[in-house]
Amino acid sequence: MPKNRLPLVAAVYLGTFVALLDVSIVNVALPTIQQALHTDFGGMQWVVDSYTLCLSAFMLSSGLIGDRYGRKRSWLAGVGIFVAGSLICAVAPNLPALLAGRVVQGIAGSLLIPGALSILTQAFSDPRERAGVIGGWAAFAAVSLVVGPVLGGILVQTVGWQSIFLINLPLGLFTITLGAVSIEETAHPEHAHLDLVGLALSILWLGALTFGLISAGENGWGDAWTITAIIAGVVGLAAFLGFEARTPRPMLPLGLFRDVRFAVANVASFALGFTSYSCVFFFSMFLQQVQGWSPTQTGLRMAPAFLVQIVVSPWIGRLSGRYGHSLLMTAGYVLIGLSMLGMCWAGPSTPYALLCALFIINGLGNSLAIPTGSAAAMSYAPRERSGMVSAVINATRQSGLAIGIALLGALMSMRATSLLTGYLRDAGVGNAEAVARAAISRHDFATDAAIGAGGVHRLFATAYAGGFHAAMLTAAIAAFLTAALLIMVLAPAEARSARQAKQQA
Repeated sequence: MPKNRLPLVAAVYLGTFVALLDVSIVNVALPTIQQALHTDFGGMQWVVDSYTLCLSAFMLSSGLIGDRYGRKRSWLAGVGIFVAGSLICAVAPNLPALLAGRVVQGIAGSLLIPGALSILTQAFSDPRERAGVIGGWAAFAAVSLVVGPVLGGILVQTVGWQSIFLINLPLGLFTITLGAVSIEETAHPEHAHLDLVGLALSILWLGALTFGLISAGENGWGDAWTITAIIAGVVGLAAFLGFEARTPRPMLPLGLFRDVRFAVANVASFALGFTSYSCVFFFSMFLQQVQGWSPTQTGLRMAPAFLVQIVVSPWIGRLSGRYGHSLLMTAGYVLIGLSMLGMCWAGPSTPYALLCALFIINGLGNSLAIPTGSAAAMSYAPRERSGMVSAVINATRQSGLAIGIALLGALMSMRATSLLTGYLRDAGVGNAEAVARAAISRHDFATDAAIGAGGVHRLFATAYAGGFHAAMLTAAIAAFLTAALLIMVLAPAEARSARQAKQQA
């Protein structure tokens, strides 16, 4: 890589680091935030999903903004807005204020994350060099996932949960300074048009569907609000796709999906968010709520999954050039599925050595799937549309994360509540279902039953593990189905494209 591009690469890497740091930090801090702000399990889901919803909903438009008004300008604006959102979160006195700050952070992240890939794609025209830089970008992103849980745990225990947001202020200001002097402005306004109707419909369908799934975990699938929200989400999605297919200049050009490689890459990106990205939330909850580790201890125990990504990701560009995207992506999803499947046997007394091995397998799977999937999608579309393509691949991933947190969280909550209700009834507790809901949803173990709060807590750990198993099994099935799709569709499509390119040459 030319030395004159090192500051540019450093700025882009650091911007992604800042955007992702809060994701990993927040996951570790959630139990502490729950107690401090007196919220329930659904509130914790919204702390994560309010960020990812805005990230995915605004990302398509944000990519077009970069293409139209300048990639450097929109990326720098994203860093500045993210700093402002972090400040709002840090001073939030209650859950609604915290969620407002997370919304601001999500809008900013929608400018930062696709902007990073677009800037790197424009700066590096050689495919092999670009794949290596994107692999390094994924590795540096993994650094934030390592630093976040460890640093977040220390900050939460020693300073307070607000400090996990305050740390973004100096990092963000330094990133703005570095990016302003190193990134060259590029734009392709002829390919970009701000689609406000499409943006509104994307927010509607994703927000409604997420609300419905979280509501299902709290109130059940038969609840009127749950049914209404899910129907609104499905109808909104149909309206969004229908409008995008008819409008002359859509923010989501469905024509790109005629290339089966691009379509499958986006399905895989959604699955990655649904499985591996969302499961960081559940890993953190399991380690703290079931095994009883502190935030700092939880961060340290999750670190191996991300350390593997740091080591392996820089080699992905070379491996992709030799073996192709589809093979590495398939191997990645198989490993992710195996790690999730292994978690189905984890319980309150499971030795950490076993959990560590599963975290390492998961990290290796991410190392193969994340940069390869991003590089593959970027290579299946014209370079002049890099901002939009980067936005699409990241939006599908973040949509998978938002829906994964909501759906897997609902399955986990419902299964854990059902199990704990049965355990309490067997123990002779009269109001078993109410006590179970209070324990699972609000972490409230107060009860008049003879077994006392301590007895409820012991049964809670076992039931919570059962809910965790339901979420992990669902994620594992999704990962294996994605691997099968890659084998049956993407690999043959890549082989056909390679033969055609060779014949044309």
